[in-house]
Amino acid sequence: MTGVRSGREGELAAAYQRARPRLLRLAYATLGSRTEAEDVVSECWLRLAAADAREPVRDVEGWAVTAVARAALDTLRSARLRRDLYIGPWLPEPVVEFTAGNCDPADRVSLDDAVSWALLVVLETLSPAERTAWVLHDLFGLPFAEVAEAVGRSPAAVRQLAVRARAHVRAAAPRVAVDPDEHRRAVARFLNAALGGDLRELLHSLDPAVVLTTDGGGEVTAARRPVVGADRVARFLLGIAAAAADWPKSRTQLVSVNGAPGLAIIIGDRVDSVIVLTFRDERITRVDIIRAPDKVRAATGGWIRSHRNRPQAAAAVAPTATGSTAPIRRLTQNLPDK
Repeated sequence: MTGVRSGREGELAAAYQRARPRLLRLAYATLGSRTEAEDVVSECWLRLAAADAREPVRDVEGWAVTAVARAALDTLRSARLRRDLYIGPWLPEPVVEFTAGNCDPADRVSLDDAVSWALLVVLETLSPAERTAWVLHDLFGLPFAEVAEAVGRSPAAVRQLAVRARAHVRAAAPRVAVDPDEHRRAVARFLNAALGGDLRELLHSLDPAVVLTTDGGGEVTAARRPVVGADRVARFLLGIAAAAADWPKSRTQLVSVNGAPGLAIIIGDRVDSVIVLTFRDERITRVDIIRAPDKVRAATGGWIRSHRNRPQAAAAVAPTATGSTAPIRRLTQNLPDK
């Protein structure tokens, strides 16, 4: 009997493992936190094992999608209460990739399927129920009957939730995808302009209504309010870059953030900040700087483990106007609190 049960557990574990990337993506899109998403998916495995012990689960992935959606919705509702007390702006936890070899597919959201950063930011403005309904129906293609089961409302009600969410997402999210190579070149131009003190080029790269947001989690220096407008954002960034010139051991590296080019500010073997640029019509509409230590560690843990106690490898760093390595140690050390 024990052998039979052990064989069943193995089949169940294999089926769940196959579904895990999709479940992680679902939880991450709902929560905006990879750490919380992994916790939800792990907890639902225990629930699946217990449910299967009572009565065999025939459709493992279907059962798991509903269970993960419910658990993620419950987690999001409680997280919203904590985020109301968060010090300064709250930004999602990014998925950062330095090299293909630093990612464990079993433990991370697949970059090929990663939810875009711009979409995550927009989803933060939805209610928990709207967000879950939109993710399940529009992103994962579940019929409204199944969405209703996960959300705990009628099919008609979740249809209305999805309609409202869809209208908001369409209005706020970038409508045209940026070519990855052009995106990478645009990020490099932005970085060179900021580090080279080129105000004119920096203004050219920014949308007139650009918004810069920093998330320090109340633990490190960060602006308590967003900086708005191309001129203010450009001068703000140039001032920070100039102040950072006193820190020669730091460097700036191009990375992938949620599948798109971004920047990481590295000090020795520690990532200090992750910078995400959102584009629309070839101009930057958002500059998001994640400095909250827990979020940065969660997003870059693989890189930290692979580089600790190893000689410093040559990295893709941005030169300053004089040709030296970009020394950004405290990218937001002089950010205003108001």
